[in-house]
Amino acid sequence: MTAPKPMQRLAIYDMDKTITRAPTWTAFLLHAAKARAPWRLALFPAAAIAGAGYMLKLVDRAGLKQIAHRMMIGKALPEADLRVVADAYADAVMAGNVLAPALARIAEDKAAGYRLVLATASHGYYAAAIGARLGFDDVIATVAKRDDAGRVLSEIEGENCYGPAKLRMVEAWLAGQGIAREDAQVRAYSDHVSDAPLLEWADEAFAVNAHAPLVALAGVKGWPVLDWR
Repeated sequence: MTAPKPMQRLAIYDMDKTITRAPTWTAFLLHAAKARAPWRLALFPAAAIAGAGYMLKLVDRAGLKQIAHRMMIGKALPEADLRVVADAYADAVMAGNVLAPALARIAEDKAAGYRLVLATASHGYYAAAIGARLGFDDVIATVAKRDDAGRVLSEIEGENCYGPAKLRMVEAWLAGQGIAREDAQVRAYSDHVSDAPLLEWADEAFAVNAHAPLVALAGVKGWPVLDWR
């Protein structure tokens, strides 16, 4: 008789405004421009105009992310150079942009035997550095394309890890790890209603630092509402 597979315990966390006090993407762009090419800071107003285009639904989130990357970081950057920038930025995030109750909950989940997974729309080239400092075991994030020389490009590889796409990427990661959904006990944390697909898929869902639409949904679904701010 074949023994049943042990249950995998997974704790999946969103990053921006769930673990961090403030969003990280724009701050990273400014940090990267200042560190690599300060003249690019003059392009920030143009990137802000692109942001207005997103608000007007003239460009989607993935398109906005690619435009902003191109303006503030450049079309292509050697991965080693970007890693230096990302490491310095991750240190800054840890020093002043991480919520203490989030750190405590992460530690509790780790002590309880959960495998910690950071699932974020942020680019993996800096989210991985933050995740490592936070003690996460795995990071699922938006992936940038690489050219033949291995340089990081402004274009996105696959999907922007946001909304329903985040759940698809989590499911693909789970399959890649050889873990069947029925063999996993999943808890998920997020501040934003865009993560509703992931929260509904989880066995335990937590609305953390939630905006009004997610608070309302949590009330309907019976999800605990936590405030780590």
